[in-house]
Amino acid sequence: MHPAFSVIFLTTLIGVGQGLFLALFTVESYAAFDLLPRQSSRFYALGSALAMGFLVAGLIASFFHLGHPERAWRSAAKWRTSWLSREVIVLPAFMGTVFLYGAAHFTGFSPVLATLPSGAPVNATAMLGVAGTVLAFVLFVCTGMIYACLRFLQEWHTPLTVINYTLMGGASGFALSAALAQSMAPGVAGFLGGWAMILTALALIGRAASLVRNARLRPKSSLRTAIGIKHPRIAQKAQGAMGGSFNTREFFHGRTAAFVRQAKWLFLLLAFILPLGLLAGGATGGSAALLPAAFAIQYLGLLAERWFFFAQANHPQNLYSQAIS
Repeated sequence: MHPAFSVIFLTTLIGVGQGLFLALFTVESYAAFDLLPRQSSRFYALGSALAMGFLVAGLIASFFHLGHPERAWRSAAKWRTSWLSREVIVLPAFMGTVFLYGAAHFTGFSPVLATLPSGAPVNATAMLGVAGTVLAFVLFVCTGMIYACLRFLQEWHTPLTVINYTLMGGASGFALSAALAQSMAPGVAGFLGGWAMILTALALIGRAASLVRNARLRPKSSLRTAIGIKHPRIAQKAQGAMGGSFNTREFFHGRTAAFVRQAKWLFLLLAFILPLGLLAGGATGGSAALLPAAFAIQYLGLLAERWFFFAQANHPQNLYSQAIS
């Protein structure tokens, strides 16, 4: 498939925003039960504003993938059957929840709504945090299922697609939260850095599993099924046109097999291996530049990973439009 950079930025940017929000509410939840030191409202408000920045940037990137952006509202009409429509509905709902969560912390308006048997208060920010957590995971599922539901693209049609989207978004968000906490909440920087390492390691395992699975796939289609001719010996001499077409541009990345292999090793290094080392150094009290560097390098790696994710998917039409004997 042809990797559209608008979609690459959309999926990676909103993944960071989702992961960052989950990290913020994780800290608040632990602090409510006295498992972590309580942090100032400024930390949660600024973190929420940063998460909103990534979510808005991802939303803006998505408009560059539309032929008619003025008709974007119509994309929500098929929510009963389309995972894309569901994503279009859930994303603004999640963004609204993140905004209210940050606003509640910024203004200090968080009345206690109930009290748990343990004595922990259930305030407005806690309820917004629970709602945001649910919406974040629903959004991960919707985004992943847009690709995982396509049966004819075997590389995507697997539960690993949804799992990896969730783990990689969570890892990048927790890495950013650790860098933020280093300057605003040092007492939880190590905790967040540790969770970023765990999520990065799990994401590496999940992505490696998908690579192994995809390497063993065998195409269900052939040149005979592609053109509807059952002759046992078919030799393709041309693509059927002198120039390119929508099919040759939209369903094929246009790169060599060697380039795609290099992209695979590049994203494995940048998205997982290097960040793990940097997070380990930063979480244990190393240089102050390690945690920000871990996030920056990991995000670049996720851009390369998402490019590879799209490029690796082999559309059946490429049997006819791309292969030339």
